[in-house]
Amino acid sequence: MINFRVVARVLGILLTAEGILMLITAAASYIMNDYAAGSLLLSGVISVTTGVFIYNPVRDQEELFGYREGYIILTGAWIIFSLFGTLPFILSGTVTNFTDAFFESVSGFTTTGATILTSPDSVSPGILLWRSLTQWLGGLGIIFLSLYILPVFKDSPLQLSTTEFSGQPADKIHPRWIDAAIRLISIYIFLTLAETLLLVAGKMNLFEAVCISLSTISTGGFSPRENSLTLLANSYNKVIVTLFMFLAGTNMTIFYFLFKREFKRIRENSEFRFYITLVLAACLITAGLLFMQNYFSFAGSLLNSFFHVISVITTTGFYTDDFSHWGNFITLIFLVLMFTGGTTGSSGGGLKISRLMILTHNVRKELTRLIHPDAYLPVRLNHKIIPQGTVYNVIVFAVIYILVVSICSLIISVMGYDILTSVGTAASMLGNIGPGMGELGPMHNYAGVPAAGKWFLSLVMILGRLELLAVMVLFAKSFYRK
Repeated sequence: MINFRVVARVLGILLTAEGILMLITAAASYIMNDYAAGSLLLSGVISVTTGVFIYNPVRDQEELFGYREGYIILTGAWIIFSLFGTLPFILSGTVTNFTDAFFESVSGFTTTGATILTSPDSVSPGILLWRSLTQWLGGLGIIFLSLYILPVFKDSPLQLSTTEFSGQPADKIHPRWIDAAIRLISIYIFLTLAETLLLVAGKMNLFEAVCISLSTISTGGFSPRENSLTLLANSYNKVIVTLFMFLAGTNMTIFYFLFKREFKRIRENSEFRFYITLVLAACLITAGLLFMQNYFSFAGSLLNSFFHVISVITTTGFYTDDFSHWGNFITLIFLVLMFTGGTTGSSGGGLKISRLMILTHNVRKELTRLIHPDAYLPVRLNHKIIPQGTVYNVIVFAVIYILVVSICSLIISVMGYDILTSVGTAASMLGNIGPGMGELGPMHNYAGVPAAGKWFLSLVMILGRLELLAVMVLFAKSFYRK
């Protein structure tokens, strides 16, 4: 039997936390003399009250936990966050219908950054701040759920890592889970504050700097201005945002090792090395093509290449130019990068670097095994042997991922979009990137998508955020059997 008491307890805690963030946003909105302060206050009160109401104390003597409760909590958390996250949009009158409000909220909490707002410049500052906070909370939620909330229930296998199918064992940075969570969350907050201060130093106003930093560190991509960072990013700001997008796509444990000066562990992290190599290769190839085609000067080609490549590969989704108009070859490069994603342990979406490494290593081993059929050729990552079962899981995940993108592309094409738009949007939504290609690429928004299409894309964003299997398992008959 599924124990819904533990599910209610965790979801109550999370909803209460969401409500408290709404109240904090309401206070900030009031300080800014913003008309949306009352709407945010009411939204916070409703969320906190509901969270307290559904909270259900757990008895210590109960046999409570299993993987089924964990999967329900993971999926339910993002659905409940998104549902209650619509309140500020609707109560303030920013969005006039529930479909658009839910799409915007899901896009925020899944750190996708796809928007239906045609002119964010005219939206209340308080609502824009809440919009950016949804992404920040969504990015933090991955760490918070996997390292803090679930391990509270000690005698259970409820602990579900979001990297369960990544193939890379998590680095243990502290023997106690709660202490580890606090350390990682502290790093997350530190990076947000650091970017804010550096953007303010570049003469960006504090409000815009805060919103952009919240969206950057969460690899979200919401901007307080129209057309992403087109109107905000001078060369200095581009460099700062590019740097922090790269950092946001990095496994959070890397920063802990950096602060502890354990440089050897950083150097030995093969996923981090592969991440750097892939980013540099894609950036330099794109920069060379941009320069040869006379899109920008040499320096401009480098700057725009690094900014947009890192934005896509980390699934942040910021842009200052329509990269879908940079030529067919560059478009193809960006389409491939949409499948890549950041490293394991980051808030980025996509397939993840570690999975790509395992798939690559496994292909090489299988080719060698054709020549030497009796040889023992295990797949290794960070000098550790990856169990064959894990390799199999990664292959299954990659196949399902490609299959889901293909099916989503067909469904989007039924809405009347061309093949580039369909494939680009499917990859973008499942990878939690934001801008797609073609008619739904950079410089466009999702306001014109049919209502049914917005509900479908919302589901795809949640599937991508929870890495497919955590949601798909809920539809298996065996999941509900005793």
